[in-house]
Amino acid sequence: MLIVAPDTIVNAGVLETRSLPKKFLGRVQLVPRGGGVGLWLRFLVEMQFLRYMVALVPFIAIPLMSNDLALPVTQAPLAMLVVIAVIELKVLRLSKGARERLMSADEAARRLDTFGFRAKAALRRIAARRDLSEGEIMLVLEQSELARVSPLTLVSVQSGTPEPHVLALDAEERRILAETLFDAELTERMLHAANLREDKVIREVRIETRGVSAHARLAAWLDRRGQDAPEPAGA
Repeated sequence: MLIVAPDTIVNAGVLETRSLPKKFLGRVQLVPRGGGVGLWLRFLVEMQFLRYMVALVPFIAIPLMSNDLALPVTQAPLAMLVVIAVIELKVLRLSKGARERLMSADEAARRLDTFGFRAKAALRRIAARRDLSEGEIMLVLEQSELARVSPLTLVSVQSGTPEPHVLALDAEERRILAETLFDAELTERMLHAANLREDKVIREVRIETRGVSAHARLAAWLDRRGQDAPEPAGA
């Protein structure tokens, strides 16, 4: 999981938005700050152009190995299109029937309900920590539609107050998301399977910040009392 915020990506300019929700996969190229080789490789897999090039490697290699086959191979654009289509639509993605066989509709709904409950809990903690009392904040989760590779999960927190923006989450807020959203009972892969089953890989969970309880605000303030923070309103 990559928590998308100005501090977690190199090209923070792509976070600018005029409308919500701000979506990333297939629209902008995120450059993660750190995250390890695995995350970087997974982002490379998500790049459609690179996948096309890998699919066409045989059409590049065969002419180099055999002069007799060079002309027939290079003049077979239909075959190239077929190979790309098979890999993109059959190998990397699931048909409607295959998606439905992943799990029952009830199991998918249970996983999505669990995710929604956890997302709201995380949002309430973040809103209380910031003492937000106007407008709403939303958690936007995106997962790649590619099925037969490890899930790529992007999570961001966004708000339209005072204007549409992606929140700059600090280390503690990123920790809240990392600890709250997924564990052994609901992993990224489990949620990904549910999203594939429903054919919807983008999820939005919203809360009204004014609905965050005074108790939650007080608890957040007590967690931060070692810092120089004013006592929250209504505590």
